[in-house]
Amino acid sequence: MRRSTLLSTAATLLAATMLVASLAATSSASGAVFPTTSARVNNPWFPLKPGTTYVYMGVKDGLPAVDILRVTHRTHVIDGVRCAVIDDRGYFAGRLGERTTDWYAEDRSGTVWYFGEATAELNPNGTVKTTAGSFQAGKNGARQGIFMPAHPHIGAAYQQEFSKGNAEDHFQILSLSSHVNTAGGSSQHAMLTKETTPLEPGTIDHKLYVRGIGTVLEETVKGGDERFALISILHS
Repeated sequence: MRRSTLLSTAATLLAATMLVASLAATSSASGAVFPTTSARVNNPWFPLKPGTTYVYMGVKDGLPAVDILRVTHRTHVIDGVRCAVIDDRGYFAGRLGERTTDWYAEDRSGTVWYFGEATAELNPNGTVKTTAGSFQAGKNGARQGIFMPAHPHIGAAYQQEFSKGNAEDHFQILSLSSHVNTAGGSSQHAMLTKETTPLEPGTIDHKLYVRGIGTVLEETVKGGDERFALISILHS
């Protein structure tokens, strides 16, 4: 074999080795393989910095509502992947009505994955009414989904979660130049997404995201009256 051919072969092997290294993956307990992930979520469209609290105000089911989302310093392993832990509390007419813990991880490319939630709807006396919607990737056939791509583009569509008959949200990116103005964040270049689920075929939600902040507005545009706008961001 000529020297030039040997060098070409060596270069090809080196490139292949580097590619394999760059695509290193994590095997989950269920045997699935995910891109290498981290509990540090830095995607500019959905940053989750520990110690940050987002406060949203709006309405749900005809009641005045406040949603408080806190990015904790905790992590939790879901299906072999270490995830950031987010605590979410929903208050309706001044009463705690929902409590949820969400789990997210970010892969090497910057894509944010949603690994599940433990959610509970509460009765007026504080007891648990239902935990419908709860799921963890790797359990009972549930799978993680993409919550925010590393490089969003108009028309792209993703499945956020999958737990058959329980959690099947999808979203599509409609715009990267929408205008939004809330007390907690404003932009003329916001990302607008449409969220749907086959479990509620008559319902459509819109979300608006601002780079460096995350979600600033969420509202049901068909099939309901839910609306939440970001009013403040607190850091501890």
